Amino acid sequence: MNDQTDLFASAGGGERTPEGRASEQAAATADPGRQPDAPLASRLRPRRFSELVGQSRVAKVLEQLCRSGRLPSVVLWGPPGSGKTTLARIIAEETENRFASLSAVTSGVADLRRVIGEAKIARQRGRRTVLFIDEIHRFNKAQQDAVLPHVEDGTVTLIGATTENPSFEVNSALLSRSRVFRLEALTEEELDEVVGRGLGELGVEIEEDARQGLLAAARGDARIALNALETAVALVDGPITTAAVEQAMQQPHLLYDRAGDQHYDLISALIKSIRGSDADAAVYWLARMLEAGEDPMFIARRLVISASEDVGLADPAALPLAVAAQQASHFVGMPEALYALSETTIYLARAPKSNSGLQAYTAAVQAVNERGNLPVPLHLRNATTRLMRNMGYGKGYRYAHDYEGGTVEQQHLPDELAGTRFYEPNPRDRPTP
Repeated sequence: MNDQTDLFASAGGGERTPEGRASEQAAATADPGRQPDAPLASRLRPRRFSELVGQSRVAKVLEQLCRSGRLPSVVLWGPPGSGKTTLARIIAEETENRFASLSAVTSGVADLRRVIGEAKIARQRGRRTVLFIDEIHRFNKAQQDAVLPHVEDGTVTLIGATTENPSFEVNSALLSRSRVFRLEALTEEELDEVVGRGLGELGVEIEEDARQGLLAAARGDARIALNALETAVALVDGPITTAAVEQAMQQPHLLYDRAGDQHYDLISALIKSIRGSDADAAVYWLARMLEAGEDPMFIARRLVISASEDVGLADPAALPLAVAAQQASHFVGMPEALYALSETTIYLARAPKSNSGLQAYTAAVQAVNERGNLPVPLHLRNATTRLMRNMGYGKGYRYAHDYEGGTVEQQHLPDELAGTRFYEPNPRDRPTP
């Protein structure tokens, strides 16, 4: 009998005794991962805020809300292994509520209806239900809408967990009724404490180099660290070695989602490193993205934008170079595309920078918004008919090629903007030939 239905096994109408109520609470929040044969990460899952490692800022607020008795629905947003499921179970434990858990990967509306039905019965008996939906971003709009009325009327307190930005992946109506808490990957010190608990649970020792390697390879994910630790124990007889950790980890996991936060965070870091003229950082972020499987054409497009936005008129050769890199990447594909992308990334980072083109355009847009559709001066208008010529179209226009040097002084802006400067040369702008 699972933790969603055990409360209703003896539904017959009698009043519950205190002992029965305590038994129901224990069953409703029971974590099957606490069993001796469960994976190490499950066995070590904290059950109280005091046992939690990391996320101290978020945990402090959630603990205060639990004690106040006014716990709102919550969305926990953070990377894998940062403690989202653990926090949900702790909240249910601390508030003495039932705990019902669904995975958006495997559950549908029918599962939601069943859990909501059970929550309604529990509410009639004086019990509140914490409904934990893991990977809530995988629910479509209809599935998320099915939860909404039951959150609004208090049938369930929702705790949604997501690795994706909830601003994009969770319905605005549901989001407005929830508090969003951002979790971070564990620091190396916090992860080290988790590994220490794992070593104590397993009763084994680990060589210092192996421990440092494990912490680095886990990249802030407690679950990865504990799973690798448990696997490494089975590979050696004695203290855990670096070789055992490497075997357990196999290929280090690069946290990356080509449609999620990592996709945008890493490209932002790449472009800002180029803008900051840091070639080492720029090529590092490039490597992070390519090695994690990013589409090289996405990166190439961003390099083209950076060449015109950040390098600009300080080095006009940057834009055709970036366009050539885009074309070369499309032509040869990976892995050889990394040559053109790496060369261009380093070139752009080392190039002088000027955003005078962007500033000129921004100033021109401001004038357009403020002054509206100002008429084109008559001498600049194209006189394509006799009527237009009779009305003065093109009259007084000076053809630049007829003058020395191919330039001539005349008004090209509307009368109301005559003399206005939009382009202010940057000292780094390369002079025209």
